[in-house]
Amino acid sequence: MSEYVFKLPDLGEGTVEAEIVAWHVAVGDQVEEGQVIVDVMTDKANVEVPAPVTGRVLRTSGAPGDLVAVGSELIALETEAAAAADSNVPAVPIAASAVVPEAEPASELAPAAVEESAADTPSVATAVGQSEPRSGGGVITSPAIRRRAKEAGIDLTAIAGSGPRGRILRRDLEAHLTAGTASSARDSGSSGLPPSGPSEEIKVIGVRRVIAERMSQSKREIPHYSYVEEVDVTELEQLRQHLNAREKASLTVLPFVATALILALARVPQCNARFDAGTGVLKRYRAVHLGIATQTADGLKVPVVHDSDARTFWQLVDEIGRVTEAARGNAAMRGDLVGSTVTLTSLGRMGGIVTTPVINHPEVAIVGVNKAVERPMVVAGEVRIRTMMNLSGSFDHRFVDGFDAASLVQEMKNRLEHPATLFLTSPDQSGRGAP
Repeated sequence: MSEYVFKLPDLGEGTVEAEIVAWHVAVGDQVEEGQVIVDVMTDKANVEVPAPVTGRVLRTSGAPGDLVAVGSELIALETEAAAAADSNVPAVPIAASAVVPEAEPASELAPAAVEESAADTPSVATAVGQSEPRSGGGVITSPAIRRRAKEAGIDLTAIAGSGPRGRILRRDLEAHLTAGTASSARDSGSSGLPPSGPSEEIKVIGVRRVIAERMSQSKREIPHYSYVEEVDVTELEQLRQHLNAREKASLTVLPFVATALILALARVPQCNARFDAGTGVLKRYRAVHLGIATQTADGLKVPVVHDSDARTFWQLVDEIGRVTEAARGNAAMRGDLVGSTVTLTSLGRMGGIVTTPVINHPEVAIVGVNKAVERPMVVAGEVRIRTMMNLSGSFDHRFVDGFDAASLVQEMKNRLEHPATLFLTSPDQSGRGAP
């Protein structure tokens, strides 16, 4: 019998670490070569990792939500074959089972995190009660936890790890920090206690973690500038209802707004761009690859309608429907979720009066659709009931000036208020986008 240590392999595309999503085996289980043992997530995809050999599980590294570095131990197996002690090369191909958006959209987030069970969460007393430093070698934990502990001035040898072989997990460090904060508050006589009453702990992992990281990156790196304009969509609503009745369709306002945005970008191409911070290059595109912010059970994703400016109106309707449904059903291919150059987001009937969407990094513009409501408006000196809807745009002020942002939204407003122009193309567009 020999011990076979399988290390997390290089998953490609510059991946340096992966998040544990779910283990399919436990210590003591017998596994067969090629059997899926764990699901991990990179910034690009969910990946099913198969067993490299047949054997019995001796130990696993990391719990769901933990980050494991490429080249570090993932699982140890007891085998009968005289295999090498260490291996970081999978014996069978590793397959991507689900794709994560290249860049998450900018809009509200829905709770979609996986709940961590109480059994997996050590109490403060358990995590901190053993204050004696552990003997027998160094502390087992991840580089990220070591860095965080160093920044907080925490001695890791004073923390009892709840992971395999006493490995210190993220929750162990957090419990230690929480206990230290409460202890300091009691010592100082302050009321720095956590809120009382029922609560639940939701571990931020998977797609929700990626969304959180991308939102933070977007707000940290991009100086946002917002521009909001109201649009009279009375005639557009009449056209939409007419087409639905005539074509037996179920059109929403979204494909009309998408068409207006595509046509407006032909006049304001500065907004159809991506910025590569690594090279310091702003890449402006001729084709419009339109991202559609879509709410799914896993969180907000941005499926992409590639070459949307080359499609007819009804082709655009069909493609928006296809990619959004694929995203909701977790059936989107990788190509459906990457490569957008500008994003459109809509809250539908929950759109509110004004929103300030977060730019879909590394793009430079996003346009949000708010709800349409009937309001009394002055038209030709008379008060009339009109259907009004606001457009909310956010722009990267490093590359999109206020004039450009206003020009884009005003061009969209003009076309939406005169919906016949949505089906007309200017000479410089050479028929692209026509119905």
